[in-house]
Amino acid sequence: MKKYKITVNGQTYEVEVEEIGAEPVETPAPRPAPSATPPPAAKPEQPKQQQPAPQGGSTVTAPMPGTVLSIKVKPGDQVNQGDVLLVLEAMKMENEIMAPVSGKVTAVNITEGASVNSGDVLIVLG
Repeated sequence: MKKYKITVNGQTYEVEVEEIGAEPVETPAPRPAPSATPPPAAKPEQPKQQQPAPQGGSTVTAPMPGTVLSIKVKPGDQVNQGDVLLVLEAMKMENEIMAPVSGKVTAVNITEGASVNSGDVLIVLG
């Protein structure tokens, strides 16, 4: 028997290999190998069509990285300051993202289920 250390996906395993044709050697019961969990499937990257804020307009940016659970507005909607624009899940908490000013929604740069980073422009108000 020969012992080897093998690394698979960053996980190191110790294995014993028996040579073919060699006399069988009594070995202790095999230890269960740690199960290597596959990495989570990556979500497709959402195309970001970020539009600049119009003159006198305002942008609503992501305050933290997270996932967009729902979008409550669409382009053309009139919103008042404090209205909920979307719900962002971050650290297993649902955060309501509200309009910082009253205005008309001129662009929605995200889709439901999209992952966003802190500072990404989510909605443009005019």
